[in-house]
Amino acid sequence: MTATPSAPGDGLVRAGGIVFIVGAVATLVTMAPLFLGTEPFPPIAYAVCMLMGVGFMIAGAGVLRSIAAQRRTAKSVS
Repeated sequence: MTATPSAPGDGLVRAGGIVFIVGAVATLVTMAPLFLGTEPFPPIAYAVCMLMGVGFMIAGAGVLRSIAAQRRTAKSVS
């Protein structure tokens, strides 16, 4: 198996995915008390849930960076 070289933006997509997963887990944990009837978490826990959107934006920036690099490569070849 040969390893493919990482393209520009791959790191951002990976980092965005990790941040998104952290935000998704935080959302599940934060919403659990609503269904279990226990005391809700402090407001900072709800702020951590916003990492889902941040992760999505980071991954989107990585995709856009990859697209720009592919366009530059295509222009230089032709």
